[in-house]
Amino acid sequence: MGSLSLFTIIIIAANALISYKGFNDYIFFERYKFNVGAIKRGEQFRVFSSGFLHADMQHLLFNMLTLYFFADRVIYFVGEFNFLIIYVGSLILGSLMSYYFHQNEYQYSAVGASGAVMGILYAAILVDPMMKIYGFIPGFVFGIAYLLYSIYGMKNRIGNIGHDAHFGGAVGGYAITLIVMPSLFETDLLMVCLLAIPIIVLFVMHKLGKI
Repeated sequence: MGSLSLFTIIIIAANALISYKGFNDYIFFERYKFNVGAIKRGEQFRVFSSGFLHADMQHLLFNMLTLYFFADRVIYFVGEFNFLIIYVGSLILGSLMSYYFHQNEYQYSAVGASGAVMGILYAAILVDPMMKIYGFIPGFVFGIAYLLYSIYGMKNRIGNIGHDAHFGGAVGGYAITLIVMPSLFETDLLMVCLLAIPIIVLFVMHKLGKI
């Protein structure tokens, strides 16, 4: 899959520079983080800007390393422009899902590229479902299990983790990849259906008032 794409380098650099600014400038961090109350007051830019801020260096490194490992696989199959669409679309959908589930919690705040990165990871699994994660777990198994865990985390408010943003980002990666690469419906329909299972589970649980 060749050398690291310029698009990937730019995204990693933007995350690093903006996050570093946030680490050292409390006012900047507070101004651009995701916050339900601020968004309700009209600061919708936070839906996007929060995806380039991180809570600390560990948070930043984890997200950027994950992006580094999976970005080129997605670019190889869909091209750089579509990769960028998937990244930005997943970022925004992740934030919107967080907003939907926390819209009545005016103090709810979040930061991080996790939604966008999860979108890229799920896109990578969709285009190459038998890829190995952690060296031995088939990609489609990991993807389904992770999203089912995200549903569990959303329902039980586990940890200081934006499970809803992760899930929304994965939905973005899944949906946009199918839009830009509809041939997957013909070449790998079984995996397309299997990877939709957690999305259907969340929809049903939400309709039943279980989450």
